[in-house]
Formats: sequence, structure tokens, C-alpha cells
Amino acid sequence: MGEVLVTGATGGIGGPLVEALVKAGRRVVAAGRGPAGSTGGVRTVEMDLARPGTLAAALGEVAELDALIHCAGISPIAAVADAGPETWERTFAVNVASAAELIRLTLPALRRSRGHVILVNASPGMRAVPRWSAFVGSKAALRELADSLRQEEAANGVRVTTVYPAGTATERLRKTRAGLGRPHEPEACIQPETLASMITWVLAAPPDSYACELAVLPTPR
Repeated sequence: MGEVLVTGATGGIGGPLVEALVKAGRRVVAAGRGPAGSTGGVRTVEMDLARPGTLAAALGEVAELDALIHCAGISPIAAVADAGPETWERTFAVNVASAAELIRLTLPALRRSRGHVILVNASPGMRAVPRWSAFVGSKAALRELADSLRQEEAANGVRVTTVYPAGTATERLRKTRAGLGRPHEPEACIQPETLASMITWVLAAPPDSYACELAVLPTPR
């Protein structure tokens, strides 16, 4: 099997996802801001997703790739009146533009392998959240990227899945809910390891079919 490229590999979802993929026998390219290296089936690549123009040099030549999973993201809290251009530019760069650029760079390999692009989005149906417009807007753009790519690459056998997870018990969610003044109960959230298992399951779909969208909710308590 070819490699699986994971962005946000050191984050609250990305870390467990890398572990789940390795456990499933996958070779992983873990993209993050840490130093490059290789150990235990994982090859790390240092990338600054806030600067999509630098990703080609950071990634290098991609000969074989089975899947690209974009689960990196930032979620600044700011009202429209207070969010300057830098907030919008950085949010869209990390959450959307870097995904689009990595897709562009890896599509030749993904076409050869008839591979899979998985984009981790936000809670199902989320829209119009006060003081969170940059994040919500970027996730709407990410959805449109996935939907367009799915139609464009169907003839090449490339599968495209959007994952919509509800609140997942990560440090980023804790900080976000605190910033929005909302309660946070980690035990009532999706556990990162559970979401990682579901994404790994999506990647292991039989060749004749796949889940193009997956909405994930915590089990009612």
C-alpha cells in the first residue's frame, strides 16, 4: 500500500489518527510544524499550512500516495467588526487553501492509485455562529472544495469524503467553547480516538463503494 498524508498530525484529532492508521498497517506521512524524521511507520514532514505557497517545496516529489487526510485547522474567535484581514487570511489559508494546494500537488499520485481525499470539516449543519465567522466561512468553503473535487475527479477514480464531526474532546474545542462562553463537557463529546477509528474505517471502504459524507455525533447520554 502507498502512504497516507495526514495534516494536523500533532493535533487533538491528528495524533490519534496517525496512531490508528499505523495500527491498521498504513504508512503515514505526518505533516505538521515539528521537525522532519521517520520512525515506526511514520515519516514526519514539516509544513507551515498558513503559507500554502511553501507546501510544494516542503512536500517534495510524491510518487505513491493512497490518501490525503486534511484534519488541520484553526478556529479564531472574533466578531466581524473586530476581525482584520490577517484573521481571515490565516484562517482560510490553514483551513482551506492549504488543503486545496496539497490536493493539487498530490492528485497525480492519487489518480494513479485511485486514491482517497478525506477532508475533516465541522459539526453537521453548522452555519452562522456569532463571533466565529472566519472559521464557519472557511468550513463552508472546504465543503464546496470537496463537492467540486468529487465531481471533477470521479472519472479518475479518486474518492472524496467530507467528515462532519460534532464536538470532539480536544484542547482546541475546550479553548473555543471557553472563548465563546459555552459550557464544555469532554465526556459528552466525541472522543478523538473514536473519530480516528471512524476515519480509518472510511479509508478502508471496499473498492466498489464509499461514504462520500460522514456525519458523526456523540451517542446520547
